[in-house]
Amino acid sequence: MEYKDYYKILGVERNASQDQIKQAYRKMARKYHPDVNKTTDAESRFKDIGEAYEVLKDPQKRAAYDQFGANWREGQNFEPPPNWDAGFEFRGAGYTGGDASQFSDFFESLFGRDNTSGRRQYTFRMQGEDQHAKILISLGDAYRGAQKTITLNRPTMDQHGHMFLQPHTMNIRIPQGILEGQRIRLEGQGQPGYGGGPAGDLFLEIAFEDDRIFHAEKRDIHLSLPITPWEAALGTTLTVPTLGGKVQLKIPPGSQGGKKLRLKGRGLCAGHNKGDQIITLRIVVPEAKTQEQRDLYTKMAQQMPINPRTELEV
Repeated sequence: MEYKDYYKILGVERNASQDQIKQAYRKMARKYHPDVNKTTDAESRFKDIGEAYEVLKDPQKRAAYDQFGANWREGQNFEPPPNWDAGFEFRGAGYTGGDASQFSDFFESLFGRDNTSGRRQYTFRMQGEDQHAKILISLGDAYRGAQKTITLNRPTMDQHGHMFLQPHTMNIRIPQGILEGQRIRLEGQGQPGYGGGPAGDLFLEIAFEDDRIFHAEKRDIHLSLPITPWEAALGTTLTVPTLGGKVQLKIPPGSQGGKKLRLKGRGLCAGHNKGDQIITLRIVVPEAKTQEQRDLYTKMAQQMPINPRTELEV
């Protein structure tokens, strides 16, 4: 997917004010409107101009876009990093105006296609728009539930039309067993209403921080457990970590690498929705560093011959 330099498309500097961006858009839109400009690339240029303005006219989208910096060049291959938008508040969701079909895959990968806020009312008394943000939490917070203080970046315009990020700090409750991708609704924490209308809501989408030993797949928590060849062959009982603390796990004799063992109810649980912890055995073979150790491996090969590749024979 190609990166789009929206500032270059509109011909403005990255520190341009909102008035400068609006003026540049109007000038470029008139120049490349297909009804006026009959060159072969006028229509595509006109669409790019509209897309650039869709982002740069909106403080939330512009602030999020700006974090990629000036190091990317127009047309370079680009993929947004995971959770790139964590900590930013967005007004509504997806498009704020215009024909959704005119925008590129680049725009869609960042901001999505659907305006799902559903809050617009075409009367004088209007409910404020919803805000959307992504927050990162630990798997431990998701497992136990937590009270957290978070700070979001709320793009704001100064009196000269230049944008700055205003920290927005609040206390929230993380429900026990919440999943990645689920949203927490904070009623009345969105944009103020108009004409006495109520404020919109703030929706916080949950994303999980990288964990050193665990990873989540829906409600199940996965752990790769390294064991020795003799523990796998003879069986043993090991102390293993879970999000709820250490537990004893029995390794059956004759276990193979890749075998999965399940700890019931040790995943992300919320009410009757129960997750488990899935443990995948990973056999670690010691390196033979001395002649005595090499002789031991040779003796094992002689006394316990095995061909683990019989399934590959044709």
